[in-house]
Amino acid sequence: MNDSTTRALRLGTRRSKLAMAQSGQVAEAVRAVTGRPVELVEITTYGDTSREHLAQIGGTGVFVSALRDALLAGEIDFAVHSLKDLPTAQPDELTLAAIPVREDPRDALIARDGLTFEQLPDGARVGTGSPRRMAQLNAWARSLGRSVEAVPIRGNIDTRIGFVEKGELDAVVLAAAGLTRIGRIDEATQLLSPDVVLPAPGQGALAIECAAVNAALAAQLAELDDPDTRAAVTAERSLLAALEAGCSAPVGALADLSPSARLRSSGGGSTADEQAVTELHLRGVVGTTDGSTLVQLSTTGHVPATPDDVSVPLKLGRELAAEMLAKGAAGLMGERAL
Repeated sequence: MNDSTTRALRLGTRRSKLAMAQSGQVAEAVRAVTGRPVELVEITTYGDTSREHLAQIGGTGVFVSALRDALLAGEIDFAVHSLKDLPTAQPDELTLAAIPVREDPRDALIARDGLTFEQLPDGARVGTGSPRRMAQLNAWARSLGRSVEAVPIRGNIDTRIGFVEKGELDAVVLAAAGLTRIGRIDEATQLLSPDVVLPAPGQGALAIECAAVNAALAAQLAELDDPDTRAAVTAERSLLAALEAGCSAPVGALADLSPSARLRSSGGGSTADEQAVTELHLRGVVGTTDGSTLVQLSTTGHVPATPDDVSVPLKLGRELAAEMLAKGAAGLMGERAL
């Protein structure tokens, strides 16, 4: 038997506890669909070693480049990324083979004494390394007639929660998906509704990437793809790309898909002319980090029930971005560090 189809597949992953946990989950799924063993190959990225805040080093690609370099060099067979870390432009040499079912995309608050955001005292110190979160948390506090001090923080999940446990911060905000994947979601004192805090584009989703020349492996990995998740994150990332913003910009987006419906096509009125569709609702926000100004808009479109067709989500993202730019979104993103 050909060794190339029986040897262990090498999965490239960052070294953090979260990255190892989510890569381990993907490895089990890949073993199931390929029938081949999978070994984790730990790779250190620039984002892991830099002590600067993500907004200062740009955010975009800092957790991804080393993994992609390893793919192109043939040192690994495929890589697992947090989708929100991926630049929106996909290199021709690499294939986004699968986007599995998305975990909860919401942000989560972990606060002292079991407090919710509404219960935090005026001037509470809330840790987050995300300008997007800073903008929306400050805007939320303003709506409550209070203020919070958004404190930039770095570090893994344990480090961030430790700031609250040691009394250095009143609360921290983290992705609910990450807490779930390492078994600490029960420590969240509040899951933040997207009605007040929109997540980062692609938050909660994973990306499985391989070299484009490895078509056979890409086809196997594609069995792990979830069409609904791909459609949703495609719309969110299309919005981000059209805004010409990176993952460190104060941009939030979330697409929701409703149960399938049927619409009559323009060709006639018979049942045979009806087409199965899914309704996709896309929301976006851009704001100044002090929360004084937010541009929030939404749009809805009907996505054909064709797994490979992402033209509608792409179009919806671009159209919503154009509306947001017309409302002044570009000026709100101008303060981000590049």
